[in-house]
Amino acid sequence: MSTIRALSACLFYLVTSVGVFAQSVAPIDTLVRAIGLPDLIEIMRQEGMTYGVSLEDELFSGQGGARWAATVADIYDLQGMQNTVRDRMDSDLAATNLADLTNFFLSDRGKRIVQLELSARQAMLDKDVEQAARDRAKDVLAKDDERAELLRDFIGTGDMIENNVVGAMNSNFAFYEGLAQNSRFAPQLSTDQILADVWGQEPEIRKETSEWLFGYLAMAYQPLSDADLQAYVDFFNTQEGRALNQAIFNAFDELFVSISRDLGSAAALRLEGEEL
Repeated sequence: MSTIRALSACLFYLVTSVGVFAQSVAPIDTLVRAIGLPDLIEIMRQEGMTYGVSLEDELFSGQGGARWAATVADIYDLQGMQNTVRDRMDSDLAATNLADLTNFFLSDRGKRIVQLELSARQAMLDKDVEQAARDRAKDVLAKDDERAELLRDFIGTGDMIENNVVGAMNSNFAFYEGLAQNSRFAPQLSTDQILADVWGQEPEIRKETSEWLFGYLAMAYQPLSDADLQAYVDFFNTQEGRALNQAIFNAFDELFVSISRDLGSAAALRLEGEEL
């Protein structure tokens, strides 16, 4: 289902599935647990902390220190991230029948898909594993067989590449907005200049998104039969499935725009030499 990075690292919202917010009987909380979003968000937080280190190396020559690490940890607040995603999904899915969605993910097939997605996402925190997944995806797509077609159908059904590209660009724009709030950068970062720079990144973001996405999905769904993968594609072609897919992308877009803006503001303060 969804994923993310920002700036030079890109931000992805792969609509992947995910296990436990606070105990609740509300239908949205049952769905959120069924698709495993809490576990996915924990993995995304790990990705975010790693991105904070790369941002430190890129902007501060590795001189951010403990204060920068603490700032990044505060920005990637796990409970806050979970609440943001849960609340936005609750709003976006208010008119959707959640029972059908929940039942799919609580079925044996749905549970297995969720676990495979989470395991692959966790494994791809290792860069060697990520590269191996990308390489394998190239081999799968080169065969142009039924599995390759199913992967293309799944990505196309959720408009995943486009949604991820838009999400990454929104987050990058927000990062620059955060930088521009600081007087040192404001004169050089007008809205027009930010837009031009973000759009200039679009081809690279699209290429990176496509390669990562195919690698991730090929790895995650390798153990699935073609019949199970086809059933998953068919599920996301239903009205409820499309609503869930878009709700997840919307929720992660809201989350990472906020995170990226906060990271930009914090980076501006660090570069200015002020207290974080």
